[in-house]
Amino acid sequence: MSSSAPPVLPVSTVHPAESQPPVVAVSAFRAFFAHINDYLRNGLSQQRPWVELADSSAFSKPESFSEATLRIRKNYSYFRVNYLFAVGLILAFSLLSHPFSLLLLLVLIFSWIFLYLFRPVDQPLVIFGRTYSDRETLGILIIFSVFVIFVTSVGSLIISAIMVGLGLVCAHGAFRVPEDLFLDEQEPAAPGFLSFLGGAASNAAAAAAAPGFATRL
Repeated sequence: MSSSAPPVLPVSTVHPAESQPPVVAVSAFRAFFAHINDYLRNGLSQQRPWVELADSSAFSKPESFSEATLRIRKNYSYFRVNYLFAVGLILAFSLLSHPFSLLLLLVLIFSWIFLYLFRPVDQPLVIFGRTYSDRETLGILIIFSVFVIFVTSVGSLIISAIMVGLGLVCAHGAFRVPEDLFLDEQEPAAPGFLSFLGGAASNAAAAAAAPGFATRL
């Protein structure tokens, strides 16, 4: 006579959703760059015609230093987007002409993005089997940033390109007669760079604010 085996109770194992933290980081990453895209589109929509910027008949020598500074302020208010685009173009050309410096700068930017800013808080950084805390990661990135900017040629390259761009902008603004320029008072002013970064960080933080997950923004 065979004995019956005792009944086996079904046991269910709950597996954690391993793919959820990367999805949150990707959402914050997309929100950040979507804000950058919106900012660039808004800025380019306020761009003035380049023919008007380079109108040779509107150039004359300023009679005094105060007149030159007044012209610079008026021309900057009107040609602000064009000036920023010109400085950015000079900076881009300077970096493209030095590929090693450009590579170092890109490595630095993406290190901050992927290793700290958009890495989920509950996902520690592990390199070669060693786990790094947030404080250690931040310290390493700061040291790396100081090395790239002040020890290599990246910092001097960026500063020299910006100085050349600002010099050209000031020269154009001082010699361009602004009497024929009419700035619409109702036109909304373009947001500054700091407010842009604040808005981008807020959007990225909102995108990352899922239950149980967050990024450092």
